[in-house]
Amino acid sequence: MSRGGEMVYIPDDSDFSSFRDQCESLDGWHCRYNKAGVTVWSQGQEESCTVQKIKTRISCKDVPAETLYDVLHDTHYRKKWDSNMIETYDIGRLTVNADVGYYSWKCPSPLKNRDFVTLRSWLPLGNDYMIINYSVKHPKYPPRKDFVRAVSLQTGYLIKANGASACVLYYLTQVDPRGSLPKWVVNRVSQFVAPKAMKKIYKAGLKYPEWKRKHDPGYKPWVYPEQNTLPSISLAELSVQHADSLENIDETGLPEDHLSTSDHEA
Repeated sequence: MSRGGEMVYIPDDSDFSSFRDQCESLDGWHCRYNKAGVTVWSQGQEESCTVQKIKTRISCKDVPAETLYDVLHDTHYRKKWDSNMIETYDIGRLTVNADVGYYSWKCPSPLKNRDFVTLRSWLPLGNDYMIINYSVKHPKYPPRKDFVRAVSLQTGYLIKANGASACVLYYLTQVDPRGSLPKWVVNRVSQFVAPKAMKKIYKAGLKYPEWKRKHDPGYKPWVYPEQNTLPSISLAELSVQHADSLENIDETGLPEDHLSTSDHEA
């Protein structure tokens, strides 16, 4: 997403429009999974390529678009439903609709865990919403020894209202995991990991209103910027996170039979 590959910038309307088009278009996408209301596509690259572009879609009955938007922003609630998350926190704000944050992710055993530092931006469009991110470098948050620093080339969500009390959620991601992964991992992402993640978000949306009523119900800095108490940071503090500057590990030899059983659930 970073223009020219060098300058850190805050996405503008054309970036959001392009992201929306990618979510809604089927051109060049290959369906990899379609079951129980969840569809997964991959694009372009060979199956053995680890930097695949993956897109998923789920229909969410009984969850308004604005509720799902809140779920995806609310880092305190994420700790309740995102079992793959190890840690997440906001680092600082850039504008009223852009910030920088940290996220570490529990990879399926026996793979090493990954983490990210990303610039995230969001845009409400009437009844629809978008949240997109890409990886950046922040001098105070360098790669850690206990994680493999991965690179989000482009990741985001499109939430489309489907009436007053339902929505359709798209998730599109292109990530460089900084590792040569075995082919079974790439296949497992589309067949198990992605569908399972989408179902988790849907269930989180169903439970969010009740949870939020008990946990600071009026606090939504992504909706009310005046509530945002994060320190301001400038673009000058950031640089684009290039994948080739990071450690690349070879995990192609890891056998599938060592995969933790919890990751077999769809």
